[in-house]
Amino acid sequence: MTASDPDPVDDVVATIARSAAEIRQGLVGRRGKADEENPSGETQAEADIWADELLADRLSSIDGVGQYASEERSEIIDAGDDQVYVAVDPLDGSSNLKSNNTMGTVFGIYDEPLPAPGSALVASGWILYGPITTMACARDGSVTKYELTGGGRTVVEEDVTLPDDPLVYGFGGRVPHWHDDFRAYVREIESDPGHKLRYGGAMIGDVNQVLTYGGIFAYPALEDSPRGKLRLQFEGNPIAYLIEAAGGRSSDGTQSILEVEPTDLHDRVPLHVGNAGLIDRLEAALE
Repeated sequence: MTASDPDPVDDVVATIARSAAEIRQGLVGRRGKADEENPSGETQAEADIWADELLADRLSSIDGVGQYASEERSEIIDAGDDQVYVAVDPLDGSSNLKSNNTMGTVFGIYDEPLPAPGSALVASGWILYGPITTMACARDGSVTKYELTGGGRTVVEEDVTLPDDPLVYGFGGRVPHWHDDFRAYVREIESDPGHKLRYGGAMIGDVNQVLTYGGIFAYPALEDSPRGKLRLQFEGNPIAYLIEAAGGRSSDGTQSILEVEPTDLHDRVPLHVGNAGLIDRLEAALE
């Protein structure tokens, strides 16, 4: 690709950013459940299907995009090109629709066909539909935050890094299903008066709190779900890539999420991300 050629990575990021306002507006009237399940066996919201179809149409039409894959569909869309491959969680936290709480969109852009390891990511990011619609995007080892209005985006912070002093924590899964060593680690984190609980039921909102204030978010392995809940391609890898680009660490309990080799498009992975010191302590606790 020469300097004059279009960059499909830029085009994918720009298309997702431009689509954010439409996705947010499109949530109105689509808060009900659809009579369908996604490949992970979860009941889909009408908004899940709508957002997936919108992004599939737009992203698979970009020159240079070889594949579009989504948490909401079992099959990969072959777009016929071979430069980048896009994996998306179109609407993270759609269970929050009923109560009108935070949601987001998560994306990863790989340079290998899917399913691919996180080491093949060339960019990743998320949209947060909060009081303000924002985007965090990682590329070339640097994280940038944007505010999104209409179809435009405005840079609000460049070279974003996690604060040195971690503040927030949030842990997913039912406490009775946590393993004993993880439960002990959580109690240690909770006992520090400098830490504050932040858990809102939409993963990307919780992870964005970690990016903003420092801390840790985890959806661990559970006794009844040894690979946790989150999907490697659509959530684990993109989040880990961005947090690591921001100076933090990710872990599946023993290694970086980006080192996990996928075996299936919808593989799950235990996810722990945050300040390096907290992840180091977590891995020591899980040994």
